[in-house]
Amino acid sequence: MPLDNNPLALHTWTLDSTPLAKVLQIARAVGWDAVELRRIDFDRAEAAGQSEADVLRLVRDSGLAVSAVGVTFGWMLAEGPAREQLLATIEKSCAAAAALGCATVMSPVDRERGDLAQAAASIRQVGDIAARHGVRLALEFNSQASQFNTLESVREVLALAGHSSVGLLLDTYHLQRSGRVGRSFAEVAPDEIFYVQYSDAPRGGSQPGNTLDRLPPGDGSVDFHGIFGLLGEKGYAGPLSYEAPNPAAWEREPEVVAREALQATRAALGGVPA
Repeated sequence: MPLDNNPLALHTWTLDSTPLAKVLQIARAVGWDAVELRRIDFDRAEAAGQSEADVLRLVRDSGLAVSAVGVTFGWMLAEGPAREQLLATIEKSCAAAAALGCATVMSPVDRERGDLAQAAASIRQVGDIAARHGVRLALEFNSQASQFNTLESVREVLALAGHSSVGLLLDTYHLQRSGRVGRSFAEVAPDEIFYVQYSDAPRGGSQPGNTLDRLPPGDGSVDFHGIFGLLGEKGYAGPLSYEAPNPAAWEREPEVVAREALQATRAALGGVPA
């Protein structure tokens, strides 16, 4: 099944130096179907004197769908007051997603190492929070994390947690940097894949620890023909979210960045056989 009908979302981190209201205007004007929001979008608004309700109203008034709402990472292994604070922010993100008619919240894995059983128990607890709000959590492995830095490691902890409201987020950039090139996630069952983010990775490699060098499809080393083709074969019908933080892009005209990225995405999708 080709990915022709999958909603294309612009992740707000891609235009991080641009205020949210302007990002929404640009995304709609350029032709993106949706946006992906971060917890920090709400936090920045609060610091500027806006409420959560103000942000929700702003997003609704844009006419754009919301593909996912992010949560603050670090909750998998946190303890004590820090853990309670993180769980409270997860509640807020889940509530915001539900209010916006968005089915998915997403979270990166923790960056540090810790006990696998503790991480699985945290996933079950957060899965319960998501379920109460009628949304699902997509968990993303990070190629630069200390422990959950591969597809295998995040699938292991998800299997141990065994929660129906928590599944896998596939990110083409982290797949590439972890050595999962092209169609190399064939063993992943379709029902494991809750959400997909994409961007290209530099052909010459990246500095360890640096993930702010992401590029539009076709400008780097990712095999989008293989990845998008396999997602289509697996029947993935969810959003494709363009997450490409890069300081060089933040210095350019944001509307040009958004337009070029959408054109590159459509070109990559057009190269996948039906």
